[in-house]
Amino acid sequence: MAENKTRLGVSAYAITVFAFALGGNGVRILTSWYGFGLGVVVLSVVGVALFAKLKPARFRWYRLPAPLFWFLGFAALSIIWSQYRFESVLGVLAQLITTAVAVVLAFVLTWHEVLRTLATALRILLSVSLLFELFVSTVVRQPVVQWWLPEPVVGEPESKLLYWSRNLLFEGGMIQGIVGSSVILGFIALLALIVFAIQLRAGLVRPSGGWFWVAVAAATLVLTRSATVTVALVAVVVALGLALWARRLGPERRMPLYISGTVIIAAAVATTLFARDFVFGLLGKSGDLTGRLETWIKVVDLAEQRPWFGWGWISYWAPWVDPYRTLDVQANLAVMSAHNAWLDVWLQLGIVGVLLFAPLVVLTVWRVWFRAVDQPRRGPGAPLPYATSALWPFLVMVALVVQSLTESRMLIEWGWLLLVLFAVKSRFDFELPSQDAEPTKQPWRRVPIPREHSVEPRP
Repeated sequence: MAENKTRLGVSAYAITVFAFALGGNGVRILTSWYGFGLGVVVLSVVGVALFAKLKPARFRWYRLPAPLFWFLGFAALSIIWSQYRFESVLGVLAQLITTAVAVVLAFVLTWHEVLRTLATALRILLSVSLLFELFVSTVVRQPVVQWWLPEPVVGEPESKLLYWSRNLLFEGGMIQGIVGSSVILGFIALLALIVFAIQLRAGLVRPSGGWFWVAVAAATLVLTRSATVTVALVAVVVALGLALWARRLGPERRMPLYISGTVIIAAAVATTLFARDFVFGLLGKSGDLTGRLETWIKVVDLAEQRPWFGWGWISYWAPWVDPYRTLDVQANLAVMSAHNAWLDVWLQLGIVGVLLFAPLVVLTVWRVWFRAVDQPRRGPGAPLPYATSALWPFLVMVALVVQSLTESRMLIEWGWLLLVLFAVKSRFDFELPSQDAEPTKQPWRRVPIPREHSVEPRP
């Protein structure tokens, strides 16, 4: 009973963290930055206390992914040459807190518990978002401005940045949900579609409930009408096809697959560079990606002034300090990021920062790829059957990497949380893989693996 209560507490904490991180924009709209900051402090303290209580046996701080130390260390070092030292201190502190919470989740949850708790958080966010949009469309019947922003001036061009909801549910989108952003809600729906489909295919949920939530995620994805999320969805589908192909080929015959994957990536990059007007025109969007191209040009111009070490880490841009005060403004609101994680790293930490950030992302993708496509083994016996649930971390990482080309979320909040969670968990499981057999339907209980069936380390 004590063990079951502990697992229930761990699961409740994980659900809260995922819901808070993914819905952070909505939390700030409702409670301001002060309320959001208070929530961060509370979750951090609870996480540390939970970690101290459970004392995970496998945890060794010096065995965390080396690129994670490099990147965080360099971000902290950038305070020395930062042009906005106080804001850099805040940015580094936020990065360290998010990292600590991700590390706690990586060690107190199994892979299957991560899947289960993330799915619960996603169901909560989708439900609240759709109910919120339904309330606006049936009761309020007009666009709702974020309460701390001024009402739009009549006659001036409208911007979705001003609105919490634009009252578009019955017009087919673009809905913004409780998070106040169609892009963020669209990506939440994409994550939900991946997670819910994996749970359904693995038999972890009842078919009726599984298909219902898959339909909810798909409908939300359609209603957000986000072109960048649609591109990420296509990438996830292609990645799934490659992973299933790799499973059929086995580890000794995958060279054709890697060649095909390289060709697909090269073709996608070339198409984006030279035919973006056509591609995004098919999605009903302009070739400048809704103003992102203009932002990127300004960011590149600024980054070239300090190309090697950047202007100093800041995480979210602080619109009250230079050079971010006037770097980019849309709808009379200062833009808070470069809308590209890699350009943001270059701007803040220079080329050196990009060279430290890239290994963290590449190695994480590499490890979750092999977790998805290698047949699990336990002991000297025959290999276990492939598990459907082993695919989802790889698919989520593909979505994160693709989105990092048009958004900077991989560097902050839920993007950084998921990146570090996958980086840490895949790093330890690559040395000693966790049980990769298909999980049971027991909801919040960890079933210990008997010693005689301990997992065989990878050679």
